[in-house]
Amino acid sequence: MKFGIDSGHNCPPDTGAKGFKFEDNLTLDVGNRVIAKLQALGHEVVVCRPTSASTVRDSLSKRCDKANASKVDIYVSIHFNCFNGQANGTEVFAISNTSNKIAKPVLDEIVKLGFFNRGVKSGSHLFVLRNTNMPAILVEGCFLDSKKDMDLYNPEAMANAIVKGLTGKLPTTPVTPVPDEEQNADTTILRLQKALNRLKVTDKNGKSLLEDNLAGAATNSATAKFQTIVGLPPTGSADKATWDAINLILAKRIIRQNHAGGPVVRYLEYRFGSQIDGVYDSVLELKVKSFQKQNGLVDDGIIGNLSWQKLIG
Repeated sequence: MKFGIDSGHNCPPDTGAKGFKFEDNLTLDVGNRVIAKLQALGHEVVVCRPTSASTVRDSLSKRCDKANASKVDIYVSIHFNCFNGQANGTEVFAISNTSNKIAKPVLDEIVKLGFFNRGVKSGSHLFVLRNTNMPAILVEGCFLDSKKDMDLYNPEAMANAIVKGLTGKLPTTPVTPVPDEEQNADTTILRLQKALNRLKVTDKNGKSLLEDNLAGAATNSATAKFQTIVGLPPTGSADKATWDAINLILAKRIIRQNHAGGPVVRYLEYRFGSQIDGVYDSVLELKVKSFQKQNGLVDDGIIGNLSWQKLIG
């Protein structure tokens, strides 16, 4: 079977909701896991998330166009809800008898994880369900602003539930999802040197590091420089806090004004020549927009996949 899998949002200016976690990060994580599991079961998968869009409508249109042009058998859009901090649970949207029959087992499998059953609901108001030619569902996994839901949430379990609901089975061998740099456990000197070079953090002489896997004065000075940038004591030794900051930046999370702070924003301020205070303010936004315009990107001030690609590859 050919599935069209759409990890919701993740295409600025089409970005998702923010609660205890950011929707774009969760939909991409779960979506990648679902894709890998479906492929492991022998199904063909078409990734429907676009890489760029001029407007939210353009983003939604491109998703539908990709599914329609690829003639997928079933289209699945993955999302997470956000409302008032009290609402919780799982719901799946569909608009036809056929898609309702697809939605029900997906909902049932997710509910087995402990989430409140909000039911299969009419998705006649949803653009991607109205403009795809095949049976389509939109999954709202749970609520980002519900502590109850976030305590239950596990991306691997959520992906398993969606795949089992769609196919009735799971891969018999473990599937390695697309790696998330935030969870990277590699703390070798070689990776440190490669990471600092990738982040454009030079040594005390302004030079890139020799990637030789040997600790030395140059690597120590570049490490201390990075630590100062992200607001850590400049010891020159890469401790857990240093690696946490490196991995968080390399994870390339979507960053936008008023929705982010801390080491990632401090790093962006360093790269864009702003005062380093960890606050994504209007000054940084103007510099980000200028950078995006110079690089042929949509100048929306949101650091998404394409902006990160230009910054760190």
